[in-house]
Amino acid sequence: MIARIMKPLVTMRIPGLIVLLLCSFVGLNAQDTEKAYGPLIVWEKSSHDLGDVVEGEKVEHTFRFRNEGNAPLIITNVQVTCGRTTPKGWTKDPVAPGASAEITIGFDSAHKIGRQNKVVTIVSNAANADKAAQIMFSANVLEKKVPNEP
Repeated sequence: MIARIMKPLVTMRIPGLIVLLLCSFVGLNAQDTEKAYGPLIVWEKSSHDLGDVVEGEKVEHTFRFRNEGNAPLIITNVQVTCGRTTPKGWTKDPVAPGASAEITIGFDSAHKIGRQNKVVTIVSNAANADKAAQIMFSANVLEKKVPNEP
């Protein structure tokens, strides 16, 4: 008797559960589509090793990126973590969808010895800014040899 009562309830709940699950997947796909809409910054290479640098040398590296989104990408600021790291330049003009641009970062190794790891934060309107907002570089700063005086 209980089986006869429960069978219609179970058969009614299974289709409802299937509909609920399908709606959940559609909702997740809609969220992914919303995130993909707009400018997307994609780095050619988001980190770079400058190798060995002698203390006091000034070096720089250019990071290249592409806007793989469907709206113009605007870089509003480039933030560095130390006074010896300098953003040398970036485009102030919007980067069109499909276009490429670059950001040059300088590093002054004066008063630094050993392994240096630096992070640069890119402030932009990119839809994927939470994942692509930082670029990094490293250098091994060697102590400058002072010649022996007679």
